[in-house]
Amino acid sequence: MAARTYEVRTYGCQMNVHDSERLAGLLEEAGYVRAGEGQTPDVIVFNTCAVRENADNRLYGNLGHLHPVKKANPGMQIAVGGCLAQKDKGEIVRRAPWVDVVFGTHNIGSLPALLERARIQQEAQVEIAESLEVFPSTLPTRRESPYAAWVAISVGCNNTCTFCIVPALRGKEKDRRPGEILAEIEALVAEGVLEVTLLGQNVNSYGVEFGDRYAFGKLLRACGGVEGLERVRFTSPHPAFFTDDVIEAMAETPNVMPQLHMPLQSGSDRILKAMRRSYRQERYLKIIEKVRAAIPDAAITTDIIVGFPGETEEDFQQTLHVVREARFAGAFTFQYSKRPGTPAAEMDGQVPKEVVQDRYERLVQLVEEISWAENKKQLGRTLEVLVAEGEGRKDEATRRMSGRAPDNRLVHFTPPEGVTIRPGDMVTVQVTYAAPHHLVADGPVLNVRRTRAGDAWEARNAPAEPRSRVLLGMPTIGRPRDAAPAASGCRTR
Repeated sequence: MAARTYEVRTYGCQMNVHDSERLAGLLEEAGYVRAGEGQTPDVIVFNTCAVRENADNRLYGNLGHLHPVKKANPGMQIAVGGCLAQKDKGEIVRRAPWVDVVFGTHNIGSLPALLERARIQQEAQVEIAESLEVFPSTLPTRRESPYAAWVAISVGCNNTCTFCIVPALRGKEKDRRPGEILAEIEALVAEGVLEVTLLGQNVNSYGVEFGDRYAFGKLLRACGGVEGLERVRFTSPHPAFFTDDVIEAMAETPNVMPQLHMPLQSGSDRILKAMRRSYRQERYLKIIEKVRAAIPDAAITTDIIVGFPGETEEDFQQTLHVVREARFAGAFTFQYSKRPGTPAAEMDGQVPKEVVQDRYERLVQLVEEISWAENKKQLGRTLEVLVAEGEGRKDEATRRMSGRAPDNRLVHFTPPEGVTIRPGDMVTVQVTYAAPHHLVADGPVLNVRRTRAGDAWEARNAPAEPRSRVLLGMPTIGRPRDAAPAASGCRTR
C-alpha cells in the first residue's frame, strides 16, 4: 500500500514556519511522504496566523475551495492548526464541517494521532491545549533548508500590547535552557547548517523565566564558540529589553551578523503609550545610535503600524521623523486592522480607511527612498554571499543566482560559466547596482567557496538517493546524525 501524502500550508510569522517544519517532521515520522508537484495530497495541514484582520477570511476561503476537492477524493483529510485554530477552536468545524482535525499552538505534537483518530472514528477531532505540552524544538523536523535553520529559544510572550492577540494564543513566555539550545545548534552544524536564526516572540527577553536578564547576550557569545557555525541571526527583539550587553555581544562575536530587526510600530510617544509599548521615541533612537556606533555596517530593519486608533497626522509625522533618523534598510509596513479580543479593537478614534491608506502610501514611499539610498552606499563593496535557493524569483530569466550578504541584504549575482555553484556555497562578489529591495553583482565572481552546506544540499537533491527525514529530538552535543543531511516570531512584536 502506498504511503499517504501530505502538504503543509503556512501563514504568518517565522515561528509558524518553524512549527510547520516540525509538523512535516511529525508526519514523515508517522509514515507520510510529502506530496509531489501537482499531486492532490491525502492530508492538507493549514498552519494559521491570527494577527491580521483578513486571516479568518483567507482560511475559510481556502477551506471552501477544498470542499469539492475533498468530495472528489475519498479519504482525504484536512487539518487546521496555529494561532487562528487556538482562537476559533470548535468554530472552525462549525463553519467548515468537512475539516477533520483542529489543533492549537500548544499541542502540535498531537497531529498524527488526531488524524488517525479522525480516520477511525469518522468524525472531526478538536483538541486545543491551554498550555504548552512539548517544546516544539524537541519534536522531529523536516527542514526546508539544508544550509540555514530556525532555532526557537523561547515561545510565548509576557507583553500586553493592545493591538496584539499573540500572547493570548501562544501563552506566557517559556524559555529553553542554554545547553539544549546549543546542543541543537551543534547537531544542526554537524548536518551541514552554516546559519541559524534564533527565534522568540520577544527573543531578547530570553532568560526571564529562569531569572537571568543577561542570558540573551550570553547565548549570542556562546554561539560564537560553536565550531563551523558561520552566521547567527535573531528575530524579533523588543526595544524595551534591548540592553547594552546585547549590543556588545553582537559587536564582539564574529559570527553574529551585522543585522538587526527592531520593531518600532509607531514613532509617536502618545501612540506607543496607547499600544502599551514600554519604550518611547528617544529610547528607540538611542538604541539605533548605539548599534551604529558599535557596528557601523549594520543593516537595521523594522515593523511599523499605520492608523492605530487615535493616530493623528501629528502622530504620523513623528513616525516619519523616526524613519528619517533611523535610516532603515527596510521596513515591514502594516495598516492597522482590528483583532477581536484585543483592547485596541474597542478603542475610540478608529481612523478612517482612506486616511490610513494615504498615510500608508506616504510611509512606504519614504521607506523605499531611504532603503534605496542606503543600498546605493553598498555600490562597489565586496561581499561574501551565502547562496540561497528560491530567493530570486527572476533568476531563471536573468541567468543569475541569489543569496544573502552578512547584513541580510538580498544579492543577485551572475555565476561564472563552467563553475557549479550550489545553494549553501559562499561566493565573493562586488556590488554593481542597487535597488530599494536588493543588490546586483554582475561583475566577475571573485571567489567560490564550496561548503559542507553545499554538500548537504547536493546530497538532498541527488535523484538516485532521496533524502530521508531528519529527526532533531534531543541531540547529543557534537555527535553527527545518522539521518542524511538536510531560520518573532510574530511580525508585529
